[in-house]
Amino acid sequence: MTSTPTKELEEGFLSTTRKSQEILLEALQTWVDTIQAFIPKVPSMRIPFADRLPKPEDVVANYYEFAAQVLASQRKFAEEIVKTTAPLLPRETKAHEAKAHAAK
Repeated sequence: MTSTPTKELEEGFLSTTRKSQEILLEALQTWVDTIQAFIPKVPSMRIPFADRLPKPEDVVANYYEFAAQVLASQRKFAEEIVKTTAPLLPRETKAHEAKAHAAK
């Protein structure tokens, strides 16, 4: 796969995002460790209907499953727009896209 300026920007963005996430997680872990050292163990309390609330990890999983479905739907829609409007593109653009698609 050839490198393009757009691909390089995408890779740079993703790399920067991953690095900043790692830094944030390290800082959060340090904060949690520090707070735990100063806060006494709190006995568990019974909160009414707490057993009916979703677990945080379930909320995150459900959110990202939904987001993935929305993204897949948007991608299909965008691809259909490109396909539908293809007859309006100049011939040389179509030939270039066909070559690019065949290279994948």
